[in-house]
Order: sequence, then C-alpha cells, then structure tokens
Amino acid sequence: MNELNFMPHQNRVLNQTEHFNRVAYYLDMGLGKTFVGAEKMYLLNNAVNLVICQKSKIDDWVQHFTEHYPDYAVFDLTSKSQMVTFRNRVETDKYYKPDSQIVGVVNYDLVFRRNWLLTLDNFTLMLDESSLITNENAKRSKFILKMKPESVVLLSGTPTAGKYERLWSQVRLLGWDIPKKAFWNSYVDTRWVENGDGFKQEVIVGYKHVEHLKKKLAEHGAVFMKTSEVLDLPEQVEQKIMFAVTKEYQYFIKNSYLIFDTRNMVQFKDDSDFYGRDVTPRVELVGDNNLTKTLYARQLCGQYHKEKLEGFRDLVQSTEDRLIVFYNFTAEYEAMKTIAERFERPVSVVRGGEDNRTAYERHDNSITFIQYQAGAMGGNFQKANKVIYFTLPLGKGSCDLWEQSKKRVHRIGQDNACFYYYLLVKGSIEEKNLAALREGKELTDELFKES
Repeated sequence: MNELNFMPHQNRVLNQTEHFNRVAYYLDMGLGKTFVGAEKMYLLNNAVNLVICQKSKIDDWVQHFTEHYPDYAVFDLTSKSQMVTFRNRVETDKYYKPDSQIVGVVNYDLVFRRNWLLTLDNFTLMLDESSLITNENAKRSKFILKMKPESVVLLSGTPTAGKYERLWSQVRLLGWDIPKKAFWNSYVDTRWVENGDGFKQEVIVGYKHVEHLKKKLAEHGAVFMKTSEVLDLPEQVEQKIMFAVTKEYQYFIKNSYLIFDTRNMVQFKDDSDFYGRDVTPRVELVGDNNLTKTLYARQLCGQYHKEKLEGFRDLVQSTEDRLIVFYNFTAEYEAMKTIAERFERPVSVVRGGEDNRTAYERHDNSITFIQYQAGAMGGNFQKANKVIYFTLPLGKGSCDLWEQSKKRVHRIGQDNACFYYYLLVKGSIEEKNLAALREGKELTDELFKES
C-alpha cells in the first residue's frame, strides 16, 4: 500500500475488495472516496489508467496523483499538448516495458470527443461520481460503456439518485452481465397507465427484491457505507423559512400565462432604489407545455418572489458568519449578489465558467454562491457551517445534487453544528419538490442499510 495513512474505514473498504479488479465505492460524502479510489487504482497496478470526472475536479485529481503517487506520470487530457503526450505514451507502452505508470484525467463532457480512447486496453478506468452515467442513452454513457477496461473503479456517494433503474449502466461496468430488460424485470415495479391521449405508457411505481439486488452488487465489488457508521460528525439542523404564495404565482398556475412588472417584485420598503435593477422591467411568461410551466413556476418562487428576496436579505443581516448559498438560475444569483454587496459582504461564486473562492478563503463574513450543477458535487467548504437553499434542484432524480450539497460543509474537518435554511413558498411547487427530493433520499438510503 502507498505511504498514505488511511483511516480505519478506508482500510476496511480496501481489504474487503482486495480480490476484486472491478469495484464500486459508494461511500457517503466526506468519507474520502478520492483516497480510497486512487489507492485501489494504484494497487491494481495497470500501466495505463484513465480517470473521468467533472470538469471542476480535473485539477484536484491531477494534484492528488502528483502529490501522493510520485511513480505516476500524470496528464490533464483537457490540454491538447498533454493529451498528445499521453496518447504517444500509450502507443509506446504497447511495445516497450514502461518506466512508470501513466494516468490521464478527463471530464465527462469531453471524453466522448476523444474517440481514440476506445482503442485503450489493459487499463484501469475510474469514474468519479459514477452517477453521471446513469442515463445510458447520453453520449458520455454510451461512449464509456463501449470502452474495454481490464479494471474498473466507480466512486459515488449517491449512485442512484433514488432510482434503482439507474444502476444498470454501472453494474454493466462492474462485470454483471445482465440485460437491461432482465434488470428491470427483476428489480423495478412498473405498470401501464393512460397518458390522456388514448395511449398507455409504462411508469415506475416502486422497486422489489432490494435485498437480492444488494447481495448481487456486493458479489460484484460494490461497497456501501454511510458517514454515520464510521464518523462522529457534528449535528445537522434543518429549518424551513416559509413565505406566502403570490397572486402572480396563483394566476400563472391557473392560466399558464402571466405578464407583470418585475420592479414590483424586487423593490423593498426601506429602499429608495431596487435590487436587481438590470432585470427587464416587464416580463411575459407563457407556460405552453409542462417543461416551461414548471420552469416559470420555479422562477416565480425564486427570483420573482419579493418576500423571499427580503427573507434572504434578513438572513444576511442576521449573521456575520460565512454563508454558503445554493441556487439554480443566474437571475437568482444576480439579485442575491446585489443584496450581499449592499451590505458590504465579500462574495465568492462557483458557477458555470467561474470558480472564484477568494472571498470564502480570506473573509469569515463572506457569502459563497454555488450553482448546483457547478458545485454541489465537489468542493470543501467546511470553514462555513450555515447553508441557505434559495431554491432547490428539481425532483426526486436530483436528490444526489441536494444530498451532496449538504456535505460541502458537513464533512471531516467540520467542528461546528451545521445549519440548513430552506427558503420555501408555502403551497407551491417548492413544497412538492422538497417532498420528492426526500423520497429519492429514502430510496438511496435503503441501499446503504446493512442487510
């Protein structure tokens, strides 16, 4: 084993999977999946190794291997020059005994654009956040399932997002050669229902034989472990802050149409000016299908909800502690950022194309805004212990984003109780959404329970 000092639960996981060359480490957030996965890859001892991760994690993986595994030659495959060097090394190592092992690190959104990776053989494939291939019809998933690794390491704290059917693509990589139809017939309960157009469609109504599923997963190198089993982390306290539903929201839900002046939404009683002055004053919302109606309903509970913005302002005024704020839409961020700056709070942001954590690192009264897709699944923010959910990710299938967002502060190194503030509009889509997220969490947690 490497010279790293592993925690007892990490050693237990590695020992438990010692004889597997295909493994899934479904370890709860904060249990050190990075260290366990990297060590397993090292022990598998293949000359060529490929890590696929989120774009935001590229630098973290490159640094981890460079710092802890000096025998590795590490390449960032998002760099064209390093990609060429890595590819040349792969070709050379086919004919000559390599002097060192090589590791290439690439992100999910780029991997399927590197067709030559399909020519790799006798290599170890590691997927960080393997839940990102649960949609087997996505380009990334199709590409990865075509690869022919000798060894596989899957890492995730939320492998299914509460939907067991999403495990199929991962079990395929573990070497469980079960057809998708057979997997569904064995573990997924469905029924045919009228869709309103005179046709029937198959919908999932539950799951079955869960204990057998867990047994089969264990036989194929899958390990499930919850933080509460091995670590004594600080208490987590959740608090709902409820706001009244607006007449605009009610009108839109009834008519699927709304036109209004946003200045009435963002002006505050004690301000001569209004926050979010750059927004278009007059907005027209047309919910002509379920997708757009849901989108606008969520926005009417967020960026266009005056009382909720006032509630966010009140939270900012109530504490000088670091705050972490999760949000969905750019307009939400812009409105909240204006509020933060009005009270002279240093601001950091993690969102698509931007990752600036300077204020978070330097100022104990900073506010860090994190867009779910960009930062919920990665990053250590345990300098803070207060999290605000201005809006939530959508639906049961997003429970992984929600659960992982909590672990940005509740992890090793956190000494204080963690507080989570949910800003919710009563009687709106938000309450139903939170219930759906919790249902997804309960189904995920079932896989982690000991048989």
